Amino acid sequence: MKLYEQQELHIYNSLSKKKEKFTPIHEGAIGMYVCGPTVYSNVHMGNCRTFLSFDLVFRYFKHLGYKVRYVRNITDAGHLENDGESGDDPILKKARLERIEPMEVVQKYTVDFHTTMEKFNALPPSIEPTATGHIIEQIDIVKTIISEGFAYVKNGSVYFDVVKFNEAHDYGKLSGRKLEDMITNTRELAAQSEKKNPQDFALWKKAEPQHIMRWPSPWSDGFPGWHLECTAMSTKYLGHQFDIHGGGMDLKFPHHECEIAQAEASNKQSPVNVWMHANMLTLNGKKMSKSTGNNILPNELISGNNDILSKAYPATVAKFFMFQAQYRSILDFSDEALAASEKGFYRLMDSFRSIDSISTSEKSSFDVTSWRQACYNAMNDDFNSPILIAHLFEASKQINAFKEGTESITEEDLKLLQKTMHDFLFDVLGLVDTTHETGDDSSKLNGAIELLIELRNQARANKDFSTSDRIRDELQEVGIHLKDGKEGTTYSLN
Repeated sequence: MKLYEQQELHIYNSLSKKKEKFTPIHEGAIGMYVCGPTVYSNVHMGNCRTFLSFDLVFRYFKHLGYKVRYVRNITDAGHLENDGESGDDPILKKARLERIEPMEVVQKYTVDFHTTMEKFNALPPSIEPTATGHIIEQIDIVKTIISEGFAYVKNGSVYFDVVKFNEAHDYGKLSGRKLEDMITNTRELAAQSEKKNPQDFALWKKAEPQHIMRWPSPWSDGFPGWHLECTAMSTKYLGHQFDIHGGGMDLKFPHHECEIAQAEASNKQSPVNVWMHANMLTLNGKKMSKSTGNNILPNELISGNNDILSKAYPATVAKFFMFQAQYRSILDFSDEALAASEKGFYRLMDSFRSIDSISTSEKSSFDVTSWRQACYNAMNDDFNSPILIAHLFEASKQINAFKEGTESITEEDLKLLQKTMHDFLFDVLGLVDTTHETGDDSSKLNGAIELLIELRNQARANKDFSTSDRIRDELQEVGIHLKDGKEGTTYSLN
C-alpha cells in the first residue's frame, strides 16, 4: 500500500475559499503548475518564500509516493505593466538601462534564480518552460478565443472581451470581485482608445518600432500578453484540467483570474481543481518590495552584508524560519525572529544527531506511532509546517529525556523515531544539516565571534586600543567584518 493511501490530505482551495479533501484527477499522479519568476532582477526573500512553500508541497507529495509532474515557468517576455496601457516589459526596461540584449538580462537572472534555489535546497521542477519558447502555442490559443467570440482585434493588438465573457461565465470567481463593481470603480484612462472596456486585457500586443522582443502573428509583429503564457504552458504539459495551480497571493488578481477566463474561453472547462496561494513576507512590519527598497536578497542574508540583520544566517536557517509559519499566513522577517529560529534549528539538528547514542530499553514510555501520525496530520492539514515543527521539537525533548535516562524507548521505536525525524527534517522540509555535512558549526562560530567582540569591548573600555584594533583587523583579514553601532557591535561574513 502506498503511503498516500494511508493519509487523508486537505488543502485550502482559493476558488471555493475552504479546505477540501484532496483527490487527484488521476490516481497516484499529480499535475501541479506554479507561476515562476519574471527574470529581470534578483529574487528577494519574499519571492523565495513563495517558491519554497511550493517546494514543500512538491516534496510532501513525493514523500507520500505520488508521481508528480511539477511545472514552473520562466517569464522572459510579455509581463506588461498596467497590461500594456502604459509602461513596458520590465525585461526590456532593464536591457535598455544596462545597454545589453534582453536575452542577456533573462540569462543573467535565470541563472541567479537557479543558484538561489539551490542554496535553499529546493528541488528543481519536472519541467521549466519559458514564455519565449511557447509563442506558437500562445498564438493558437488567441486564435481559438477569437473564434469563440471572446476576443477582438484592434490596430494589430488582440484583447480579451471580459464583458462578453462574463455574460456566459463568472469573471472574478477566484478573487471574489464582481465585474459590475470593477466597472463602477474604474476611472477612464487616457490611453483606453483600443479597448472596448477598461477591464479587457491584452492577449497579443502589436510591437512599437523600438520594441526589440517581437514575433510574427496573424495580427501583427508583436508579443503575447503576460497572462497568456501560463495558460499555454500549463495546459500543454498538464492537460486542459489539472490538479493544482499555485503562486503568490499577489497573482490571484488579475493574473490567475485572467488565466481561468482564457482557459474557459478556449477549452470550455475550468482548468484547475485546486488553486493555492502563498502569502507575503514582510520585513520589519512592512511589505517586502523591490520598488520601495524594503527587501533583502538571499546573498545579503547569507553573507551578512546588509543593514538590516546583525549577522549572517545560513540559507537553511532562513528556510526553517519561513516554515515556522503556515504558507497562507503573513510572516514578518526580522533579526530577532531569525536569531530565535537559528537556535531552534541547531537544537533540532543536535537532537537528531544524538539519536545513535541513545540506549534502548524493553519498554517505551513514548508513543512513537501516535507521534508519527501527528506529524502526518499536521502536513495533511493544508501543509501546516509550524505544527509539524512543534511535533519535531516535542521529539527533541523526548530524545534528551532518553539520553538522561528519565524516559525509555525500545530499539524498534527508536528506529521509527529516527526514520520519521529524518523523513520530515530532510525529505519533506528539505533542511540541510550544515554542521553535519561541512563540520562548520555556525552556532559555535557565532559564539566564538561574540566572545572576541566581548574581549574587544573590554580592551576598549580599558583604553587598550592596540588590542582592540588587532582583534578587529585580524578578524577582517579572514573575512569577518565588525560593525560598531548605537546598539553595540555586530558582524558580517564575506
